Amino acid sequence: MHPLLRVVSLLLGLALLGLLLFFGLVAAGILLVGGGVLLAWRQWKKLRNPPGKGGTTTARPPVLEGEFVVLSSERRSTH
Repeated sequence: MHPLLRVVSLLLGLALLGLLLFFGLVAAGILLVGGGVLLAWRQWKKLRNPPGKGGTTTARPPVLEGEFVVLSSERRSTH
């Protein structure tokens, strides 16, 4: 292979690798900044609207509604 072709292909490969690295770092930076903004926004909303000021004076835990079946480890259920 011609030496000049080797040098050109090496420089082209390095330029392509640098371009991919640059775009990867830009994408990671965008995701990092977006995640930070999202977390800050959620914290700001939580501080502005504390859960104790919901109108009710007693704090009741949320209740899971639905039909439940108690499973025994001794006997298998047929349904």
